[in-house]
Amino acid sequence: MEQERLIFHVDVNSAFLSWEAVRRVKEGLPDLREIPSAIGGDPRTRTGIVVAKSIPAKKYGVRTGEPVGMALKKCPELVVVPGDFGLFLRCSRAFKEICASYAPVMESFSIDEVFLDMTGTSLLYPDPVALACEIKDKIHRELGFTVNIGISVNKLLAKMASDFEKPDKVHTLFPEEIPTKMWPLPVGELLFLGKASRRKLEEAGIHTIGDLAHEDESHIQMLLGTKNGHQLYQYSCGRDDSPVRAEAEESKGLSVETTFNEDLVSKEQVFQVLLAQCDILAARLRKKEKKCSCIAVSFRTLDFKNRSHQMTIESATDITDEIFKYAQKLFLDFWKGQPLRLVGVSLTGLNDGMYEQMSMFEDTRDKEKRRKLDAALDSIRLKYGNDKVTRASIMNSSGRIGRKAKAENGLDKHHT
Repeated sequence: MEQERLIFHVDVNSAFLSWEAVRRVKEGLPDLREIPSAIGGDPRTRTGIVVAKSIPAKKYGVRTGEPVGMALKKCPELVVVPGDFGLFLRCSRAFKEICASYAPVMESFSIDEVFLDMTGTSLLYPDPVALACEIKDKIHRELGFTVNIGISVNKLLAKMASDFEKPDKVHTLFPEEIPTKMWPLPVGELLFLGKASRRKLEEAGIHTIGDLAHEDESHIQMLLGTKNGHQLYQYSCGRDDSPVRAEAEESKGLSVETTFNEDLVSKEQVFQVLLAQCDILAARLRKKEKKCSCIAVSFRTLDFKNRSHQMTIESATDITDEIFKYAQKLFLDFWKGQPLRLVGVSLTGLNDGMYEQMSMFEDTRDKEKRRKLDAALDSIRLKYGNDKVTRASIMNSSGRIGRKAKAENGLDKHHT
């Protein structure tokens, strides 16, 4: 009989604000967690956005993601501190080291979250709640900040549990507890359910996670789409078999990411970056005589959270314009207008390109023209260098983006 899994989700409470607060307390300054305060932006110019806020600031109506100037109007005495990414990384590593010392397998989910697979450790740690309390208290004692820990049999339920009452708490959400602890929650609190899906469900009279779990799955798929509807229905029932991974799976494709000193705030800026990246990756595909059947776009927001979406395409391709078209669609489907610091594209599902599924409605002449254009550009770059020819859309973008793309175009070994 297969052993039931035991998964912990460890989440730092108000990570960026807590980490800065710990440093300032050591310097004899007021504790940011106890006064109206926020991380992000420039307090002198009143620019930028609020990345994190204290509980006292929340009482004034200060919201994460709003402009600093607006937050200061709500709360003139608000203490605004710029984010220090170097500090955040050091604190992240320190708390993850403690977590890893207890767990056979740890997966870093973000800068301030980890999953721990504690399956099979019952002889060492017979009481999971007592163990979670030990980990939580050790982090607080040694590092000065608090965490929440959720415990369950899978990643979904463990993460849902860690989002219960905060801060400095341990919560369980085992399958037998779903009816009392999870199903009464508003449907919008279901993990991975976005605002658009929430609105559709609420318009259909589905207001709680329990309402969703007790609907026919076919009805949910009709409302949200076959794949998305199936996944969210499974989640509402507490089902998730995704493994805790100690490290990223071995790369089976090509990827490129670009980080910016200034925020990208419009889709036009992002599209220029995406085109440059698709141009780079498509050229690498052609150089390797490969085609891709899966395209992913990722971005990082100012709270240092990474988002990524992917799609599988019917006909594998190595054509720049085709890859760019799919990348644009992916980005528009899930970008909510947040300022961005990083944008990336990855291509997977690579094959040798000998077989290609053609659509009877596809304009093969247009595809051949684009393929010839790509071949011509590849030939010029090979003969005269990467910087001798650039697509007009990329050239018209900021010099920083153009230089970054050109530099990366010849560095296959760093992104394969």
